[in-house]
Amino acid sequence: MDIDEIFEYLPHRYPFLLVDRVTEIHPGKDIRGYKNVSIGDPFFQGHFPDHPIMPGVLLIEAMAQIAGILAFKTRDNSPAEGYLHYLAGTDKTRFKRPVVPGDRLLLEATILTHRRSMMKFDCNAYVDDELACTTELLCAERKI
Repeated sequence: MDIDEIFEYLPHRYPFLLVDRVTEIHPGKDIRGYKNVSIGDPFFQGHFPDHPIMPGVLLIEAMAQIAGILAFKTRDNSPAEGYLHYLAGTDKTRFKRPVVPGDRLLLEATILTHRRSMMKFDCNAYVDDELACTTELLCAERKI
């Protein structure tokens, strides 16, 4: 999926869109994609000016966004049809290495369970094959 197709499945826009490309997707199973981390990303102005590090909460958000695309493709709906997937919870979150400007953040999400409007994902973010962050995310689908 290129950025135009990502726009169909995520309501996020700059500066909060944290997925640049989807490289692999298997609806009902898993997804892979990436975010190119740039010194131009607005959060680096304040986190931290002399030692720029991508905030951990944004690592989680990037994984939630890639999981959201998988949720939409799995359930065969989209924001244009009035649906959103809200982040409802996180478990087992661990930060393993800092993410800095110039890194390419590989994002992966695998569906663990899905029932009615809830989906649970196992998510990982890597830089150069090194685990940067891992978490389990719970998302809730809502008609708006």
